[in-house]
Amino acid sequence: MSDTPAKMSRPRPLSPHLQIYRLPLAAITSITHRATGVALSVGAVVLVAWLYAAANSAECFAQFQSILVSPLGLFCMAGWSLALFYHLCAGVRHLVWDAGVGYKKETTNTTNILVIISALILTGAAWACALPKLPML
Repeated sequence: MSDTPAKMSRPRPLSPHLQIYRLPLAAITSITHRATGVALSVGAVVLVAWLYAAANSAECFAQFQSILVSPLGLFCMAGWSLALFYHLCAGVRHLVWDAGVGYKKETTNTTNILVIISALILTGAAWACALPKLPML
């Protein structure tokens, strides 16, 4: 006798993985909320290093500033500010959820999109205000 039933001509499917299964927007925003928390921790270390450079000497501060206003530095600062605003907006949504509001699927989908759009708008507004004041520009 065979170990497999006669009707089983195909092997059993594997559990869904990311190449097959499409994550819902709620899962993506939840993962992104956690990732932005990690990015903010890294940004806090950079902030402390910047404050240390300011307290150390004028030369040290000028060197650190030149790194921050380089294209790579500006890219990292833009990413950090996007992480800050995204984490802020998602955190406000979590506070609303803690109050017991917004658990319906339609409301959750709407707030997911609202968090993403508001984070992008806040980041754009912050950089629109900051770019004219940067030392290199």
